[in-house]
Amino acid sequence: MVLRTKSVLGLWAPIIMATSIARLGDAAVTMKQAPYWSKQIKTTHKRVAEAEIMTEMKIAKFQIGQVVRHRVYSFRGVIFDVDPEFANTDEWYDAIPEDVRPRKDQPFYHLFAENEDTEYVAYVSEQNLLKDDSGEPVRHPQVRQLFKGIKEGIYQPEDDLMN
Repeated sequence: MVLRTKSVLGLWAPIIMATSIARLGDAAVTMKQAPYWSKQIKTTHKRVAEAEIMTEMKIAKFQIGQVVRHRVYSFRGVIFDVDPEFANTDEWYDAIPEDVRPRKDQPFYHLFAENEDTEYVAYVSEQNLLKDDSGEPVRHPQVRQLFKGIKEGIYQPEDDLMN
C-alpha cells in the first residue's frame, strides 16, 4: 500500500508500507517503527502550521506621521514609531486595569502626545486609537525634530530619518 503525506517543503512524499518493511526516504523501517514515523510526520506538519500562523504579517491601521486621538481619553498625537505587537515591559502592561487592558497581539504606536495641559510620549494599542480629523497641528516640541511638515494631513519625516 502507498500512502502519501505532504512534506515540509510542500511536496508530496510517498511513504511505502509493505507487509514487514516500510521505507521512509533511504531508511528501512520495520512495521513496529511505522507508528513512530507517522507520529513524527504529524508533529512536523503541526509545527509547520504553527510557524505559518506565528509568522502571519501584522498590518498596521495607522502610519508614521499620522495624527490620531485616543478612543477613550482626551489626548491626541503624531505617530513616530510602530511595534507590530506589544513590546513594552510586563510591569507597564500589568499597571493597566484588567477591564480595559488591551490585547498584546496587535500593533502598538509610539505617539508625541498632547492633552489640554501638557505634552508627553504615549504608547497606545491600535484598538484604542482613532484617526484625528481636526486638522489642528500637534504642538509637541519633538514633532519639529522628526518631521519637516505636513502633506495631505500626514507629518512628513525628515529626509535623513528615512530608511
